[in-house]
Amino acid sequence: MMLSVFRGPPPEVVNCTIEIENTFESLHAHVDLHGTKPVEAGDEVLVHGDPIRVPYGEKVVLQRQATVTRASPIERLMTKISARLEFTELYEVSFSSGRKL
Repeated sequence: MMLSVFRGPPPEVVNCTIEIENTFESLHAHVDLHGTKPVEAGDEVLVHGDPIRVPYGEKVVLQRQATVTRASPIERLMTKISARLEFTELYEVSFSSGRKL
């Protein structure tokens, strides 16, 4: 029972839809997993298959399989803590008045 805190559930293989767009309006890649609960902090998703290359000006939608590895409760907590600490590096706090003396 105690080991379940350190080990997540076994990996699961699911079908997924991959949408990649490389146009002037948008550059994005989305993976939609089918038949599984949403991915949470610390979870890993590995999409199977060859690398996908999309030329400029095109959009591609593919069907593939992916392995979802769920994080253990400890891994999930550590991911949330490190994300919070790394987020603080993105902004700078200053207590100066901004006026020139």
